Amino acid sequence: MPTLDRDLLAIQEMRDAVKKASEAQAAYMQFSQQQVDKIVKAVADAAFKEADRLAKMAVKETGMGVPNHKKIKNEVASRDLYEDIKDLKTVGIVGYDRAAKVTEIASPFGVVAGIIPTTNPTSTAIFKAMISLKTRNALVVSPHPYAVKCTEEALNVCRIAAEQAGAPEGLLQCLTMASMDATQQLLKHPQVNLILATGGGALVKAAYSSGKPAYGVGPGNVPAYVEKSANIIKAAQHLVQSKSFDNGTICATEQSIIVDEAVSEKLMAELQKNGAYILSAEEKKKMEKLISPTPGKVNPKIVGKSAACLADLVGLTVPQGTKVLIGLETKVGKEIPFSLEKLSPIFALYTVKDSVEAKKVITDLLNIGGRGHTCSIHTENAALAEQFAVDLPVSRIVINTLSSIGAVGGTTGLAPSFTLGCGTFGGNITSDNVTARHLINIKRMAYGTKNVTVPEPEYEPLEAIVEKQVAQTEAVDADMVQQIVDQVLKQITLQNK
Repeated sequence: MPTLDRDLLAIQEMRDAVKKASEAQAAYMQFSQQQVDKIVKAVADAAFKEADRLAKMAVKETGMGVPNHKKIKNEVASRDLYEDIKDLKTVGIVGYDRAAKVTEIASPFGVVAGIIPTTNPTSTAIFKAMISLKTRNALVVSPHPYAVKCTEEALNVCRIAAEQAGAPEGLLQCLTMASMDATQQLLKHPQVNLILATGGGALVKAAYSSGKPAYGVGPGNVPAYVEKSANIIKAAQHLVQSKSFDNGTICATEQSIIVDEAVSEKLMAELQKNGAYILSAEEKKKMEKLISPTPGKVNPKIVGKSAACLADLVGLTVPQGTKVLIGLETKVGKEIPFSLEKLSPIFALYTVKDSVEAKKVITDLLNIGGRGHTCSIHTENAALAEQFAVDLPVSRIVINTLSSIGAVGGTTGLAPSFTLGCGTFGGNITSDNVTARHLINIKRMAYGTKNVTVPEPEYEPLEAIVEKQVAQTEAVDADMVQQIVDQVLKQITLQNK
């Protein structure tokens, strides 16, 4: 019996999944708000209950991150997200302006294709399932090849809970064969209506090139500015906690510290008290080779690894309990390893004279990768914080908190989300934390409220048309006369229509 090509099987699996999802979504279109909300609540409860098990699965399969930190991500993607969207109207009439006599009606997109990253494989799957179900959409998930099993299991938890709560079978689908060709064809499938792309630059670019509406996200290279007025003790605690959270795998995690020289020594001392290890010049050179063996590209082997593991990879001995590694840096550029997005507990630290120089270094860092994403500021100067927020090309400015958790809504009032838009700064269509409201079309029914009188058409008299044509002709011969007559007749014909 001939063996079927794996890529062909993957493509067939994708086509079957989209077909089932499309059929289920057509039935889901008829559900009431009450039915939808019951399903979403059931999924949130089930995913929250399984948060720990799914977190451990993700770390075991990918080799990235910290289990109890991933548990928190799963909890944010389920419980916190539910609390944020539970009262959102997504079915039927969702708004009415009585004065303007405009009624707003929600309509789902249809089938959503969700691309899931290896760094947050279970939390992102839960998040996309929740916001799709809340808006009466179906979801077909394409996992990262290194995270297929845990992503599939996360979606299974959501699917089973949804169906037990009354959802049509087939609403949530997961591709299991890790085929890039199948994923590419998923993005272009005629029955896919929207793409939610969370992943590497190549996949996000493919999403935007698919010809489909797409929410993609740009890379993060988050600068953290510690201004001279900051509470240095708290700033150091936040920086180390945030950078070591899940070993730096969240795209909103701080990558570089920029500190005013007036407080730089105090900050470095506090960072060390909290578990930071400051590399010597020789140790920094070794770490640079690990971070970026090829200039401009980050070594994927460092992503999500602990500080101790990274130190061991280059033969360094660091104190027990070391949480982050810090390299003192003065340069910015794609060829400067410490200035890149490292997705691991490795910081660059820049010392600057003042806020003017800080803003330049921050902008330079964003320009090599991270425009539109996030900037973190530690300061007690509210006016300075606001001015930076106005001036910087980022979509989120988080103040005096952990950027990794704050940007996704964990420690701030921002919408809980695992898809963070970067706006046109980063080549994205939105600068929002993408959530349920981004997955519905809003139709508007509007009554006439203003009276308009349409005036009768005004035409130039025929005699004037003839005179103008004759006046423009210096020498009139038979052919020219015929042309004039033809033009006049044409005008008459147009006016009589």
